[in-house]
Amino acid sequence: MLEPLRQGLPPLDPATVSAAASCALPARYEAVREARQFTRCTLGQWETGDRFDDVCLVVSELVTNALRHGLPANTPRIPGQEPPVRLHLMRWTERLVCAVRDPSHDSPVAREADDDFSAESGRGLFLVDSFADSWGWHPLAGMLSGKVVWALFRLHPEPGDRLADFAD
Repeated sequence: MLEPLRQGLPPLDPATVSAAASCALPARYEAVREARQFTRCTLGQWETGDRFDDVCLVVSELVTNALRHGLPANTPRIPGQEPPVRLHLMRWTERLVCAVRDPSHDSPVAREADDDFSAESGRGLFLVDSFADSWGWHPLAGMLSGKVVWALFRLHPEPGDRLADFAD
């Protein structure tokens, strides 16, 4: 079984973020399409090179998981209240982080991928693990409730190079 990393974002200096964008996502499955469109538009401006498709796929999986597992059943859209799921994209010179916040305190559960391709779900975090260089989650603190699940991508990586640690 894949074990999610319970840790905060990698030690990347927030002061060195070269670009950042975020969007609030409503509690409905159409929000996955909205998140993909937001990501495509944002990444199109950030020159992410060959990681474009990987990041879009991972964002889709993280948002789907937040909507499916991070919200109480039948979460209503309350006028004037911020939608319960939020997508954040942050770019450093050679790294990109996508983070999805949801109101659940439950840790993400990654299941082993199997050869049963007839299953309609259950492969999301396996895909995140396969396409991102690193991923993890952490509970929110202070006035914010819930958790953030994040994925880190090295931009312009060497072929076959997975991020072993976060130090440059």
